[in-house]
Amino acid sequence: MTTPRTSPPPAAADSPSRGTAPLLSVRDVTRTFPGKRGRTAPVRAVDGVSFDVAAGETLGLVGESGCGKSTTGRMIVRLLEPTSGSITFDGRDISHLGQRELHPLRRHLQMVFQDPHASLNPRQTVARIIAEPLLAQGGSAVDARRRAADLMELVGLIPEHLDRYPHEFSGGQAQRIGIARALATGPRLVIADEPVSALDVSVQAQIVNLMARLQRELGLAYLFIAHDLSVVKRVCNRVAVMYLGRIVEIGPKERVYAAPAHPYTRALLSAVPLPDPVAERARERLTLLGDPPNPAAPPPGCTFHPRCPKAQDRCRTEAPVLSGAERSGAGHRVACHFPETV
Repeated sequence: MTTPRTSPPPAAADSPSRGTAPLLSVRDVTRTFPGKRGRTAPVRAVDGVSFDVAAGETLGLVGESGCGKSTTGRMIVRLLEPTSGSITFDGRDISHLGQRELHPLRRHLQMVFQDPHASLNPRQTVARIIAEPLLAQGGSAVDARRRAADLMELVGLIPEHLDRYPHEFSGGQAQRIGIARALATGPRLVIADEPVSALDVSVQAQIVNLMARLQRELGLAYLFIAHDLSVVKRVCNRVAVMYLGRIVEIGPKERVYAAPAHPYTRALLSAVPLPDPVAERARERLTLLGDPPNPAAPPPGCTFHPRCPKAQDRCRTEAPVLSGAERSGAGHRVACHFPETV
């Protein structure tokens, strides 16, 4: 395996370009899963999520396991149907398009999955795996194989290994194959669902550097779904924090990391280890109370109030909405009645 060039991610953008329509626009999207045969209540996994992704930028979507991050990503690529709301890609509402209408758009909208080996068909060769999206779009077998060889080299693998099977590759190599497959049709937006969480730390750095290089060279936009805030800080321009199906804070990376306004965001960041042992011992660590509520029976008002150290009576009855946090800077919004202002 060849080692990809180490390079910094693209310069951060405070927000999608003003005056330019975003590449992806998600508005008030919800997804409710029905209960099991009447024995359990329906679960609203995603509850009114809204955000934009501009061409060429990376938006990080972070939060605890079960908060609805992956469900959001799967709705964007239409592996799941939204219950309500709209998803607009490149100016076209794709929320409820049929498969025939959606088919030509899929070449511009691809996904990289969390578990590289689980997402690759063990019965197919690497050549077939990478070429399959091109064949599905009507490409010839000869051109598809040639494109697969080029993509293997692009992601740092040896083209001569095209006829091997997924089990013959390490986890990092398998994820490179997954990235190559996502790039086969020349997409404009890639949904990366926990793309490095199943990999060793050293391999994570290689994949992160690879994705940053590909973004710069190919002009890709990413929705980067993760729970590791140190990785998100490395690759993303903006960050959206989810809790129990809702976005509770969104803004430029520099603002969210330097001055988080929501108590949940502050708690997440306090759990990220610092490389300086002295600073790590000296800093205050915020500990949340209890576990996340049952999404089938969310608490009234602000869903975070049972775990929030700042909760007051208003939080228990009135759900906050995303709004500009005082002194937070342009594009930084928080859903909290009593946000931090410094």
